[in-house]
Amino acid sequence: MTQTRRMQVLRAVVEDYIRSQEPVGSSALIARHNLKVSSATIRKDMAALEDEGFLTQPHTSAGRVPTERGYRYFVDSLSEFVPLTGPQREAIRTLLDGSVNLQDALQRSARLLARFTGQVAVVASPALSKARLWHLEVIAVSSTSLLAVVVTDTGRVAQHILTVPHLPDGRHLQEFCDAVNARCSTQTLRRAARTIRAMHADATHADLERLPNRLADAFETMADEERTNELFVAGVSTLAHQHDSVQDLTPLFDALEERAVLMHLMSQLSTAGDANGVGVAIGSETNNPDLAHASVVSGGYGRTTPYGGPDAVNKTGQEPIAFVGSIGPTHMNYEIAMAAVHAVARYLTALVSNNDMEITR
Repeated sequence: MTQTRRMQVLRAVVEDYIRSQEPVGSSALIARHNLKVSSATIRKDMAALEDEGFLTQPHTSAGRVPTERGYRYFVDSLSEFVPLTGPQREAIRTLLDGSVNLQDALQRSARLLARFTGQVAVVASPALSKARLWHLEVIAVSSTSLLAVVVTDTGRVAQHILTVPHLPDGRHLQEFCDAVNARCSTQTLRRAARTIRAMHADATHADLERLPNRLADAFETMADEERTNELFVAGVSTLAHQHDSVQDLTPLFDALEERAVLMHLMSQLSTAGDANGVGVAIGSETNNPDLAHASVVSGGYGRTTPYGGPDAVNKTGQEPIAFVGSIGPTHMNYEIAMAAVHAVARYLTALVSNNDMEITR
């Protein structure tokens, strides 16, 4: 028995089980795959794979089903993504090109990914902690309040109320905004906060005395936000309708409610993914009991200079600003899920970078 043939048998079992969700027997493999050996030889290979922990047999007379280890081998052996069809590529262009803003594009991306995979799709809004300042406006809204409107390089718009003892002169306020934009443009919000605090000593107008520190505090608050509410989810009802027992999916739905935990997992996968920036966690690899029978596929989109050191950078050498992912049962179609996540992530990268690109996968 050769190791190569045994792994071919494993791959065939995984493919057939994903397709049918029924235990796979040797006769079925002979009928569907060009393995060029007898049914008895296939049975020996399947028994060996079971002994090695790649397959399991739910009943004595039944065929085999993949284990987590079997799925992991299958995923790791995928050398390239399945190309998207022409209609799928066109759907990405048509749906996302019509977006009116970034938030709309992210919501559309979630719906599109759910449609492609038949699984739950999750798309995160770019984290402010990884964004860079593009433009600042400060507007008077009351006798003691200013509204800071921050636009980042990723298209995010954040607002923060600044409380001041009294309103500064309009001309002085505009000069201050111009100075911040000139000195802080392209800086991270945390770095910009330090720059703005240094500007406090340079304040030439008494009515601006407290404004730099107030604005710096606001920038640091924005940079610390986890944005757990900025998740766009689609496909929950579709996934539920694909299964006879919704109770089997209850733990998965519970996991979707734990947004902070889910964001941490998917963010880790997107930065530690393969050369294409896609990571997969299967069952217990998620370290979440609610996802014990589920798999998570996640890919980062957007690329920026890393701030968290080498551990925060994926194999492309850059850190993604957010992630897009797919969640479903361990018997999900990994080839389709990984290809779809990769394609949508590439489009969103182009979108937030204001670059045109051709979707080729």
